[in-house]
Amino acid sequence: MKNNTWKLVVLLGLLMILSAGVLCVNNIQESKDAAQYAGAVLSTLKERIPEAPADSAPDSAADTAPDLFAEYGAAPESSEASAEILLDDAAYCGYLELPALEIELPVQSSWSYPALKKTPCRYSGSAETNDLIIAAHNYASHFGRIGELTAGDPIIFTDAAGKKHEYAVSFMEVIAGQDVAQMFSGSAEDWDLTLYTCTLSGQSRVTVRADRITEETDEKET
Repeated sequence: MKNNTWKLVVLLGLLMILSAGVLCVNNIQESKDAAQYAGAVLSTLKERIPEAPADSAPDSAADTAPDLFAEYGAAPESSEASAEILLDDAAYCGYLELPALEIELPVQSSWSYPALKKTPCRYSGSAETNDLIIAAHNYASHFGRIGELTAGDPIIFTDAAGKKHEYAVSFMEVIAGQDVAQMFSGSAEDWDLTLYTCTLSGQSRVTVRADRITEETDEKET
């Protein structure tokens, strides 16, 4: 009887190890697929985005989304972006550059579960209204390393109209998965851009806040 019990424990242990291995391989493959897809889209997107206009009118204030969490929550209603480019039946509002991580990624205009498996997505807000929030999975090829960003690191978002919006990382925080209020808090005073992704457990959100770089702030620094 004891011998049979020991065999059952060993078998269950082996099955758990096998399941973990399959999950790990699956996550790695998803990350590779996402990197390949995003790279192809980025190349085409850059070709389609025009040169930055001399002057561009700001967007009207974008709507914020009421719910995001519990495995990204239900998809919010998206506000209209200033410009969009349609590729493979998906609308893109621009692309994101994280020079410190050597990452460039296209950004879809609105998000959904299928969209997040391919590229980062605009969750809420606008670069023009200084309340842009971009979400992505924690794939190594997407936002899996944003926790490595430090204060002062540059972030560049080029919108679909060709206008570059430059930011510097201000701070990083980990927000509980259901704390929607904290995700949106302080947008007018404390940050102009937010990037976030799930922690490995999926229970919290690694959240990077960034401030817009302006001529005024450059003058103050010099």
